[in-house]
Amino acid sequence: MLKGVCAVIADGISTSRFGRIAAESAVRSFLTDYYCTPESLSVKASGHCVAAAANTWLHAQTARSHLAHDRDRGYVCTFSALVVKARRAHLFHVGDSRIWRLHGGTCEQLTHDHRLVLSSEESYLTRALGLSASVEIEYRELDVRAGDVFVLSTDGAHEHVAPRDIARAIDAREDLDAAARQIAETALRNGSPDNVTLQIVRIDATGGTDASGFLDRADTLPPPPIPRVGAELDGFRILRELHVSHRSHIYLAADVETGARVALKLPSLDLRDDPAYLRRFAMEDWIARRIESPHVVAPAFTDRDRSALYVVTEHLEGQTLRQWMTDNPHPELETVRSIAEQIAKGLRAFHRRGMLHQDLRPENVMIDADGTVKIIDFGCARVDGVLEASPDSFVTEIPGTTQYAAPEYFLGMPGNERSDLFSLGVITYELITGRLPYGARASRAWTAKAQSRLRYVPAEAAAYPVPPWIDAALKRAVRADPRHRHEALSEFTADLRRPNPAYARGFVPLAERDPVRFWQAVSIVLALVVTYLVVAD
Repeated sequence: MLKGVCAVIADGISTSRFGRIAAESAVRSFLTDYYCTPESLSVKASGHCVAAAANTWLHAQTARSHLAHDRDRGYVCTFSALVVKARRAHLFHVGDSRIWRLHGGTCEQLTHDHRLVLSSEESYLTRALGLSASVEIEYRELDVRAGDVFVLSTDGAHEHVAPRDIARAIDAREDLDAAARQIAETALRNGSPDNVTLQIVRIDATGGTDASGFLDRADTLPPPPIPRVGAELDGFRILRELHVSHRSHIYLAADVETGARVALKLPSLDLRDDPAYLRRFAMEDWIARRIESPHVVAPAFTDRDRSALYVVTEHLEGQTLRQWMTDNPHPELETVRSIAEQIAKGLRAFHRRGMLHQDLRPENVMIDADGTVKIIDFGCARVDGVLEASPDSFVTEIPGTTQYAAPEYFLGMPGNERSDLFSLGVITYELITGRLPYGARASRAWTAKAQSRLRYVPAEAAAYPVPPWIDAALKRAVRADPRHRHEALSEFTADLRRPNPAYARGFVPLAERDPVRFWQAVSIVLALVVTYLVVAD
């Protein structure tokens, strides 16, 4: 299951008669909406999105009622959720309900109480769902093992039963429902005046290394033989070969039933014995079905059963960006802007779904007969949701092609949206200048020291004059350190349209231009100072 298993608890505040409605709504909406979020999103992204939506709804209910100026009587509740996916537990929490884990004969509290205690008789919640228009959700992620036991409880339970007694009651019973009832009865006997709610979750087994469901075809469907022109494969007639590489074979085919033309992609002959490659190959069809953008190649939907492993997409009448660059060595600046903006829109479709393309290069961008730019080939894509469910299934050393891969990949770091931005920056630079921003040196910079020595070649030496502010935008997009790149793709495309005032400053500190040289100079100065002090003594 790609979304994992959820356990949720909520508790309305005692000062409000709407607390029960708030708590029931928070639990119901999370359990319903979480499973409606895209499978490609990470648990963290999905959980935060759903919890934030629940908070917005509760706060709006209070704002529309006669309690708009008395939040403590409105639609407010505490909230704690546990999501177990593969071998990881994800905790979402706000308020003073708690999530515990049994450990060493007692209960270890995994969440913090968002409550300010003023005295033994006076305290109030500092954070809760519905308390304000926005809420900061506490999030935590940890490993789980078979046999782990988690407890979710409201303050009516854990304030009147000691953690050690909770653990003892659970250890003494195999029936977890009976253990929960015993703990609740103990809390009531000890004078609990509040609602007493507990959930006990025991991990009997953790997820395996494979993401179930959609990857089954990678393990069960065989790669098809290389077809001849005129042959048929599951109702598709092969018309001609489109492209062959060490990674795949692509053919133009026609649907026998409808006559529609499609692109049929088959696994490479050289890699058919590589299970990891076949899983990534199967992922391409899965990804295409979850992205809807005019700037990403679309899948060709069919309900026919498949006898072999292949990917079917729309057929694009056009040419790759690489061929277009060969045919148009000196494109107008406005054309470059248009291409970069369309690629950015396609990348945003990936990023909104918790995906990274990771192999953006001119060969993986198509321009159709109408001039529409589309991203193709998802063989190196990273999907947050799948990576969580199957952390061992999609390990690659450096995704994509080294000339366009972001430098952080060479250091073994995981990529993010700024990594795809780097690739887009390199392509945009190449469209303008016909070369790469660091030449061939970037593909050999496998250490932080080597990357610090990379020197950007100004785009001013292009075939036509390039405004300095555009050169500055390109330089920022391809910075070796991802922290110094644009924060968003839209920021980069905007900087290609209008001058960014931040680029107008003349002096750039040495610490920013060359951090290594800066700290070397600082070290030399300090050494000289120390030497002087020693000699002076």
